[in-house]
Amino acid sequence: MNYPDLITLGIAFGLGLLVGLQREKTDHEMAGVRTFTLIAILGVLAGFLTRDFENPFILPVFGLSITGLMLMSNFLKARKDPGTSVGLTTEVAVLLMFAIGSYLVLGNQIIAVVVGGSLALLLYIKETLHNFIDRLKDKDLSAIMTFVGISLVILPILPDKTYGPYNVLNPQDIWLMVTLIVGISILGYFIYKWVGKKVGMVSNGILGGIISSTATSVSYSRNSKSNKSLGKISAFVILTAVTVSIIRVIIEIGVVVPEKLNAVISPFLVLFVFMALLSIILFYTTSKDKNLEEMPEPKNPAQFKSAFVFGILYGLILLAVAFTEEEFGNSGLYIVSIIGGLAKKDAITLSLAQSIKSGLDTELGWRLIMTGMLANFAFKIVIAAALGSKHLLKWLGATLSISIVAGLLMMWLWPASWHFY
Repeated sequence: MNYPDLITLGIAFGLGLLVGLQREKTDHEMAGVRTFTLIAILGVLAGFLTRDFENPFILPVFGLSITGLMLMSNFLKARKDPGTSVGLTTEVAVLLMFAIGSYLVLGNQIIAVVVGGSLALLLYIKETLHNFIDRLKDKDLSAIMTFVGISLVILPILPDKTYGPYNVLNPQDIWLMVTLIVGISILGYFIYKWVGKKVGMVSNGILGGIISSTATSVSYSRNSKSNKSLGKISAFVILTAVTVSIIRVIIEIGVVVPEKLNAVISPFLVLFVFMALLSIILFYTTSKDKNLEEMPEPKNPAQFKSAFVFGILYGLILLAVAFTEEEFGNSGLYIVSIIGGLAKKDAITLSLAQSIKSGLDTELGWRLIMTGMLANFAFKIVIAAALGSKHLLKWLGATLSISIVAGLLMMWLWPASWHFY
């Protein structure tokens, strides 16, 4: 008894039922649950025949036969009812299901199962996808295309070599960091597009932290200035966004230097939990009778000009870190971290993570990243003071100042042996 082949048949049967169930639910006349199950089994049998008889022509003959049957079915349907519109979704799904069945035998079964599950999911969320696409604006499509250009056109053609003084400027590595930051911002932006504008205070803060905590700080500071009653609510949203941005920092470190993540993640997680508790306290002290403010619609997160400027800034910080480390030693790096944190927290985080990867002491590295992050927290207080109301400044200034003190204490007292495992 060949149990692996029986298991392969069972997997094909299940995938066929899954996809066919979705098609049956949509009342599609060409293929339903039985047809898709039979197609998947036929693909497996075609794979068995190709494998056992070592004949590469068996599989394409079956595939062409299925294509012929679908052509004939559509022809007869159109002849019977000339007004019937003929789509391609089910036809392509039938051919893909046949290919999946064959690949279960001749290829990687895990990939085949993933593709089959993805096919069922894609067919199921048709209406959701259409509704989402209908809500897209020109700037949304521009963001998608700009990200495609940044990640799939520019990135692959950049040289993977180091240039310039101190041998730290690698065009492909620099642009990869640009792609990472733009990708994170776009993810948050389209989550916002998915859930809509009125998503509540907590969601506003979380999305703000994913998209841009600085942009969120500016928007809600201005809101508090125009509406005095929104000071405390705005403080909560900004504090939540700043708190979520710590997770963004952890992700950036993990992408650049994953092998050192366990040695640097602990203090950032502790600070995140501490600030999350502050956010919860602020949330429960916020008056419940206030109207929730809509989250201001973020700007296009994938502007090529912004991406290019970020890339230049990231490269300059790499040079500044290398220069300072060589000329002034470790003490001078704290000044670079503070300036970099005020300018762009993501850039200084990625630059220092790259320095850790290149040999910078891990204990010093995470403290420098923390310094830049705390400097960015202080910058948020400055934004609130310049653009927001006194009520906002009072609450945000107090909570962020406490957070800065907590971060400084961790930098000072954190034992080198405390790592996350």
